[in-house]
Amino acid sequence: MNLEDFDYHLPPELIAQSGAEPRDASRLMVVDRKRGEIEHRIFRDLPQYLRAGDVLVLNESKVIPARTFATNPHGTGLEVLLVREVPTSQGLWEALLKPAKRARVGSRLTFADGLTATVEAIEEDGTRLLRFSGNVWEHLENIGKTPLPPYIHASVDPARYQTVYAKTPGSVAAPTAGLHFTPELMNKIGGLGVEIHYVTLHVGPGTFKPVQGDPNQHVMHLEPYEVSPETATAINRAKAEGRRVIAVGTTVVRTLETAWDGTQLQAGQGETQLFIRPGFQYHVVDALITNFHLPKSTLLMLVSAFMGHGLMQRAYQTAVAERYRFYSLGDAMLIL
Repeated sequence: MNLEDFDYHLPPELIAQSGAEPRDASRLMVVDRKRGEIEHRIFRDLPQYLRAGDVLVLNESKVIPARTFATNPHGTGLEVLLVREVPTSQGLWEALLKPAKRARVGSRLTFADGLTATVEAIEEDGTRLLRFSGNVWEHLENIGKTPLPPYIHASVDPARYQTVYAKTPGSVAAPTAGLHFTPELMNKIGGLGVEIHYVTLHVGPGTFKPVQGDPNQHVMHLEPYEVSPETATAINRAKAEGRRVIAVGTTVVRTLETAWDGTQLQAGQGETQLFIRPGFQYHVVDALITNFHLPKSTLLMLVSAFMGHGLMQRAYQTAVAERYRFYSLGDAMLIL
């Protein structure tokens, strides 16, 4: 697998700076893997490609206001991106800081409302471990802002960078395939007899990190996930009966394929570093709704593994030629 095989030219003006309004007015490219056919539709046409008995799986993780600011003992300002709370230690968070050199081990950081944290350790990749003096969750709304991807330069309403079904706080980036859904569209889908179920995967900043060097040496960041017993039972029943499981987003794909034990889907909590790339054998997901992803990204490799590399290249060339809108707030693709 060559990294350059996952590169493509994207005119900068095709990077979406705002979401479609209403949400389901975004464009939808429909790709048939078996026939190699490509259709151009609108996202609200999605129900035409669904049928009774399908299981539609969405990620209900909610983006938190994780972008914060602090000062060190010398009065230097730092930008602090809270990545995740370390599950085994209350009050300890992984964080990315800028400028990082101003946050050495032992440094005490002070946030806007008086909350403080001490830099307890520095991990190999430069991530800081911060020990907070209080409960961060109780302060986030006061000290934090919604983190946006680095390629979005316009002002975005935080509510627009959140799915309409977001429930469990924990992500630092939205599971963007779900941004196209409206309550009305979901009601219409449910009315077809489609089962709608949820998983949780809290998206980390690594989702925007391009792969560098040999893809086979790339290591994914840990991301916590949960599959409820209800969701696991519904998917296992659907697989046994030959019904389709449709994943809304790459985060759902990684959650489901991680929780597959070789025979069935296991309910429970865990952390995943699953890196899906060409050669991966899918066991759970039969169809995928996703956005158009960054060149050389793990997300593009996941899509390539699902639809085939040649068809992926053709779909992306078509998307550029047809002026689709790319990345988090852009248009969508349905891969059947």
